[in-house]
Amino acid sequence: MFDKCPGAAHIRTPTLQLKTCPKCGAEIEMFSTDMQHDCPKCKQTVYNDLESCVQWCTYARECVGEETYQRLKKEQ
Repeated sequence: MFDKCPGAAHIRTPTLQLKTCPKCGAEIEMFSTDMQHDCPKCKQTVYNDLESCVQWCTYARECVGEETYQRLKKEQ
C-alpha cells in the first residue's frame, strides 16, 4: 500500500519548528529531527517534545535509513 511509512514523513523530510525558550522567551528554530537545541541567547537547552516512531517501531531502521536510525536512537 505505502512505499514508506507516513508516520515517519517528518523524519525523512524534516520540518522547521519554532520553539520558545522557557528561560528567556527567545525564539528557537528547531528541526523535527532535532532532539534538543541550545538557546542562542541564554544557552538554555530546549528539548523537542515530539516522540519519534524510531523509539518503538520494529521497522524504523528500514524506514528511515541506518544513519538517521542510529542518530535518533543515540539521542533518545
